[in-house]
Amino acid sequence: MHSMNRQWKLKRYPDGMPTPDDWEMVESAIPRPGREEILVKALYLDISPYMRGKINPTRAYYGSGVEPGDTMIGGAIGEVMESNSDRIRAGQLVVSDFNFGWQDYSVFDPDSVRIVNPDLAPVETWLDALGVNGVTAYLGLFEAASMQPGDTVVVSAAAGSVGQITGQLARIAGGCPVAVTSSAEKLEWCREIGFDRGVDYQNTDNLAEALKIACPGGIDVYFDNTAGAILDAVLQNLAVGARITLCGTTSLASKFGQPDIGDRYWRQIITARARLQGFLVLDYPQHRYNEAQQRLGQWVREGRIQHRFDVVDGFDKAPEALIRVLSSKNLGKQLVAL
Repeated sequence: MHSMNRQWKLKRYPDGMPTPDDWEMVESAIPRPGREEILVKALYLDISPYMRGKINPTRAYYGSGVEPGDTMIGGAIGEVMESNSDRIRAGQLVVSDFNFGWQDYSVFDPDSVRIVNPDLAPVETWLDALGVNGVTAYLGLFEAASMQPGDTVVVSAAAGSVGQITGQLARIAGGCPVAVTSSAEKLEWCREIGFDRGVDYQNTDNLAEALKIACPGGIDVYFDNTAGAILDAVLQNLAVGARITLCGTTSLASKFGQPDIGDRYWRQIITARARLQGFLVLDYPQHRYNEAQQRLGQWVREGRIQHRFDVVDGFDKAPEALIRVLSSKNLGKQLVAL
């Protein structure tokens, strides 16, 4: 065990795209577990796009945010180092979806973590398909977007964690998944895991036209992880009755809190009788999480959901890893290995 607990604290709110200087690393005493509590040492820190919204002073996002001086929010997979509970023993692996923070050690009540079964899937999967990202893809696709067999399903940030899961779920459910991503390498990965077609928007002169070619019958479902120009292009290619799940705004990371100014295709929304729905996985009750995780676990066991992880080594690299995600440089689920 380290003699101290390293922590990344927010130094200031970012102005535009975050930089490493927006955080500072400090050391504190390792916390001690109380009665019926466990002490967990992080093995992998979760790095996710939602974190940009949590370091925004306007609170235009959701839930409580991180203020200057606070430890950065985030989930983690870790090993139980000490246990004062008979429900979890020292040496077991557990996952915290949101509340570990960017630090080496954290203390939990056993009810606030999930036990990791490394025999089911690689350990990292518990912050991906078997974690909140898997539930996000499942409920965002099947509940918010009401996806049906035969639907053409376009997914932005398709090679990221939520995107790669969403595309595979669409394939499992009898849809035609179409990837929108930012490089030929990412597009090849999307094809490997079951996307029918795809568009590399960084190397496309006319994204709306490229989507028209990829989706000749129109887009039935759009799972939006980016907002911005990709959403504008999708709105020009809607099928009648299209459903859009607005899940993320990664393309706006450098101008958080500012208006998303672009083309306005309101008539296309009207003529398609389309539905746009803002989506937060936190709105759903626990039994829906349980349902999603049970089905996702089954598909993982059957090998129907594949994984790719983008792992950065070193606690000191956490801020850089988040900037990597917000700049669309990751391929697969972004993690920091300690």
